Amino acid sequence: MKKYKISFLLNLLLFFCAIIIPGSCTKKNFSQQSSYQFRSANNIPDYSNLNYWAAHPWKQDPSDSLPDILQQNYKPDSLADVFFIHPTTLTDYTDQRWNATIDDADINAKTDYSAILYQASAFNEKCRVFAPRYRQAHIRSFFTSDPETEKAFEIAYQDVKTAFEYYLKNYNNNKPIIIASHSQGTKHAGRLLKEFFENKPLQKQLVCAYIVGMPVPDDYFTILKPCTDSLATGCFVSWRTFKNNSADLDFVAAEKFTSIVVNPLTWTQSTDFVPASFNTGAVLKNFSKIVPHAVSAQIHNNILWSSKPNVPGKIFYTQKNYHVGDINLFYMNIRENVTARVNSFIKNNR
Repeated sequence: MKKYKISFLLNLLLFFCAIIIPGSCTKKNFSQQSSYQFRSANNIPDYSNLNYWAAHPWKQDPSDSLPDILQQNYKPDSLADVFFIHPTTLTDYTDQRWNATIDDADINAKTDYSAILYQASAFNEKCRVFAPRYRQAHIRSFFTSDPETEKAFEIAYQDVKTAFEYYLKNYNNNKPIIIASHSQGTKHAGRLLKEFFENKPLQKQLVCAYIVGMPVPDDYFTILKPCTDSLATGCFVSWRTFKNNSADLDFVAAEKFTSIVVNPLTWTQSTDFVPASFNTGAVLKNFSKIVPHAVSAQIHNNILWSSKPNVPGKIFYTQKNYHVGDINLFYMNIRENVTARVNSFIKNNR
């Protein structure tokens, strides 16, 4: 997948410093932050140890959380598994590391109270949520030409791969699988889908891949296809969110490929404008609150255009790149769609 210019990457930072504020939210049955005081002897994750999972059904973690309004009628199920690959949280430009240390307490807490809480939790109604900690590449890896870049991404991917292999061997038991990811996580998810699912027996267990926040060129996969509607299974969806009429963004205009974009308000590739009335709810800075009809959406060339969110805060009024909200702006639509696809998969595979 293509590298990005700095203007894009700075928005990644805003995701964590302006929208997602660790510890500022209400959580279902999760009132105390873990200590994160575990230590790896060799800086290699041991996925038999639950500390090396940011989300896991055998422990209480932020992926179990719910906005307040959903808690009363919450009926969790384990019909399928979601393997969630989190985005970059190693974003401090004063940090000289190329990869996160696997037992870094600050990074792990940041991951859990940002990506796991605000993103992975969207999948918790019908699914057991598995999200590995991994030695993620530093955010600078997306735009520098330093030869260390590819090594950094390779280290990160090998951790994700090892975690997925451990999951398959020890936890899956032939359950339906959802692959979900954002940003750097999507870079690794693409490789994982190619290596383990595409034209492999495991593809029969794939409910859907929600690979969001990075472009997926239309020739990236050979067998795996984009989903055609809200109930299709064995397929993938992807989008990148920008303020509408943002065609002047240089790095998008410079792309020399066609990217797959599925509109999360309709789950199709139709380029028709879809009004905000189709948006069943966003979850943004205040995790406890669902914001209905937050944005409209329309596919435009390689990206998803969105209206300015109907929420307070300066970031959506000063930025054109809504990467900060790729999942959160469509939180309830994703949540509802996961349920629909899992039910469709089970019905068609009895």
